[in-house]
Amino acid sequence: MFDPVEKLKEFIRHPSVSTDSRCGEGMRGAREFVSGLLASMGFAVEVVPTGLHPIVFAQRGGDPSWPHIVIYGHYDVQPADPLNLWTTPPFDPQIRGNRIYGRGAADNKGPLLTNIAAVARLLEKDPGIHLRISFLIEGEEEMGSPSFAGFLEKYQDRLKQADMVFLSDTALPNERQVVITCGLRGLALFDLHVTGPRGDLHSGLHGGVLRNPIQALAEICASLHTPDGRVNVPGFYDGVLEALPWERAELKKLESDEKRYAEFLGIDTFHTPPGFTPFEAIRFLPTLEFNGISGGYEGEGTKTVIPSTAFAKISCRLVPDQKPARIKELVIRTIRERTPSGVSLRFVDQHQGDPYVVVPPGRPNTPAGQSPVLARAFRAAETAVTEVWGSPPIYLREGGSVPIIADIKRVTGLDSLMIGLFLPEDNLHAPNESFNLDVMSRGISTAQRMLAAVATA
Repeated sequence: MFDPVEKLKEFIRHPSVSTDSRCGEGMRGAREFVSGLLASMGFAVEVVPTGLHPIVFAQRGGDPSWPHIVIYGHYDVQPADPLNLWTTPPFDPQIRGNRIYGRGAADNKGPLLTNIAAVARLLEKDPGIHLRISFLIEGEEEMGSPSFAGFLEKYQDRLKQADMVFLSDTALPNERQVVITCGLRGLALFDLHVTGPRGDLHSGLHGGVLRNPIQALAEICASLHTPDGRVNVPGFYDGVLEALPWERAELKKLESDEKRYAEFLGIDTFHTPPGFTPFEAIRFLPTLEFNGISGGYEGEGTKTVIPSTAFAKISCRLVPDQKPARIKELVIRTIRERTPSGVSLRFVDQHQGDPYVVVPPGRPNTPAGQSPVLARAFRAAETAVTEVWGSPPIYLREGGSVPIIADIKRVTGLDSLMIGLFLPEDNLHAPNESFNLDVMSRGISTAQRMLAAVATA
């Protein structure tokens, strides 16, 4: 059995930033690392070419009557910028206390390696265990998984032979409480470009006679929310499913401290729509956010210019049963209707993903025909979590998105069991990203017990 911490160090050292063309060698290194590790465990590994970064598809076969679990993860990471805010270099992993620091430590190399280590221990203990396992590890998750839909269509017949998907790319509220994620928000993203004059203008010679694109953009963005925090787009909330009573009951089990949460965020007050706590809002409500805004001179000192263009990056997080294409249509139509005269608009479409929900067994709205292996895995996961962590898991929707989970459901019909492993303080997508090694150790034991129980049932 390999040392999972040492292997995680090796994994992190590969700068596998999928969005950066300069990181081709890092992407290749990370892919070869995970492929080689799975091959050493006896898996038949196939590296599937895509238009960008190949997918690692590794399989352990067996009798068709055995349960078949697909384990998902991704080997690509976010850019490490701004580098000056890192205490130690992002691709030189360091252990401080019970944490390992490095880009990708928590998203998703640490959790992925946790599940790989669990399988390695499982097979070492029982090489003939009656369980088929497939690993599906992509290299484009951090750029919206543009190649994944094509892969699913091509390999759907092989994937449909499985019973369920298992992954750890979701969150824990703290290192004592495990959450089994039962829902993910969807995504709809696009860029808005506002253009005024044909070129930048001297603000003294020409100011006061034309609409400034920055002003126009600010007016548009300000119009998209009401003062109380609701999204001010007609039809935006149509089709939003209310949280079910059992979901609200699960959320009440979470020891949520609003004051502590505000302190963690560094804010002095919350801004949530009326009738919702912050913990309800991030799980049960959709959002419209501005992720970037720019226009005019941004350098040191001053430059008295009226810019020709300004732009904003807009994203919407969606809940069931909102449809990304419909939401984009509504928001873009609203922006066009509210655009002041004197400027023109251009929209650049970005990636999108459907929201996803799965109902644990035994709930009032558990769908008929739910996979018996999935139901067994949920029960086994609850037992394993209780034994390893000392208390049962909570079943919650999460505010984040893993769009390919909905794609897998749509194409193959497979539902997913999602056990969170990263923490708020792990700083995902930010400088000094880290992964709690105690969580990793308990995660390995949890996944090993869960998988063993599914195989022997």
